[in-house]
Amino acid sequence: MLKIIFFGDICGEAGRKAVKQNLPGILESEKPDLVLANVDNLAHGKGITTKTLEELIRAGIQGFTSGNHGFSKRALSDEAFEKYKNLIARPYNIPDTYPGQSAVKIETKKGIVLLGHFLGQVFMEKQFHDPIESPFDKFQAWLQQNKTDDVVATFVDLHAEVTSEKVAFGHFIDGKVSVLVGTHTHVPTADYKLLPNGTAYITDVGMCGPADSVLGMKKEISLERFVNKAHVPYDVPEDASHAELSYVIIDVDENTGKALNIKGIHQVVEI
Repeated sequence: MLKIIFFGDICGEAGRKAVKQNLPGILESEKPDLVLANVDNLAHGKGITTKTLEELIRAGIQGFTSGNHGFSKRALSDEAFEKYKNLIARPYNIPDTYPGQSAVKIETKKGIVLLGHFLGQVFMEKQFHDPIESPFDKFQAWLQQNKTDDVVATFVDLHAEVTSEKVAFGHFIDGKVSVLVGTHTHVPTADYKLLPNGTAYITDVGMCGPADSVLGMKKEISLERFVNKAHVPYDVPEDASHAELSYVIIDVDENTGKALNIKGIHQVVEI
C-alpha cells in the first residue's frame, strides 16, 4: 500500500509555520510514502519564492502544485520554477509560454508517482487574465504524454473555483487516475470519498493558513471590500497565533493504481 499526504493551499507565513510545526508528528504517526502540497499562496499569500519553497522542502514535503497565483512573483518565482524539478509551476491547460513543467514524476519506495495539475475555467479566467483551456479537453493528452508503464499511482490537483466543475471532472477522470484533489477555495469540503472506478476524490482540501482571517487574508480588508465597496489590496495577517491545518491522507494500491481509502483532516493549531 502506498500512502500519500497532501496539504491544501499553504498560505503565507502562518501556513508555513503550521505545516513545519505539525509535519514531524504527522510523519511519525502516519509514516507516509509521499508528502505533497499546494503552494499557490506560499509567499506572503500570493506566489512562490525559492526561500519559502526551501522551508517546506527542509520540513519534508517532496512535491508541489501551484495555481492561478503561481506566477505572481515572477522576478523571484522563475528561479524556483527552473531550480526545483518537484514543483509543477504550469498547469497543463494554460499557454505553454509560461515557464515551468506541467508534470512531475516522484520516486518513492513503492514506485513512481505521477503528479499533475490543471486550472478550472469557470470564474477563473478573470483571475488568471490569460486563456485557460478546458481541463476536460486537455486531460487525455496530458495523461498520454506523461503516464508511463513504471508509474504506480497518478495524482492530480484541479485548482478551481466552482464545486460543480470539480465534481464533474472527478467523474470524468474516475478510474484514469488514483487521486483527484480540489484546491483554491481554501474551505475544506466534507465529501472525501472513493469514486466508483477507484479514484480518491475531494472537492477542496482547504488551506493551511491564518485562522482568524477570510480565506487567509486580513478580515478587516475583506470587510472593507464587501461593506464599503472599497478596492483595498489584500494582505495576510502577520501576527497570527493560530492557523488552520487542512490535509488529506490517501492509500493507494500500487499494484492496480486504484485508491483504497481517503480521509480529510481539518484542525486549528497554535503557531
